Amino acid sequence: MLAEVHRVLRTGGRFVAEMGGHGNVAAILVALTAVLARHGYGDKESGVNYYPTAEAYTRRLARHGFQVEQIALIPRPTPLAEGGMTEWLRTFRRGVLDSLPEALRDTVVEETAALLAPYCATRKGTGWPTMCACAS
Repeated sequence: MLAEVHRVLRTGGRFVAEMGGHGNVAAILVALTAVLARHGYGDKESGVNYYPTAEAYTRRLARHGFQVEQIALIPRPTPLAEGGMTEWLRTFRRGVLDSLPEALRDTVVEETAALLAPYCATRKGTGWPTMCACAS
C-alpha cells in the first residue's frame, strides 16, 4: 500500500495517516486470544491487524521512499458505543468470528466480554493508542 501511495503522490505532496498504533486494543486481543485458545482456535487472531510503534512505522515509511516529518502515538479516547464490548467484538472481529463454527461464535463473544468487564469498568474503553503520521 505504501509503495502505491508513494508512486501516485504528486511531487511536493504529503501523505497523512491515522491508524491504530502499538498497544491498540491490546487487552481485547489478549482476552479474545485466551478465549479462542480455550476452545482450540488460539491461532485465529494471530496477525489479523498491524499496530506498529512510531519507530517501526517510521522505518517502514522510509523504506518506501517517504521522509517522515512528524509521527506520534497518541492515546485517543474511544468510548464504546451502545452495545458495549459484545457489539465491538461482533463488529471489529467479525472476520475472526466468521472463521469459527457458527455454534461457537456467541460463546466466544460472551466469554471475551466477561473477561474484559473489569477492564472496561475501570478504563471505560478509552485511551486506545492511535498512530498519526505525516510524510512527504
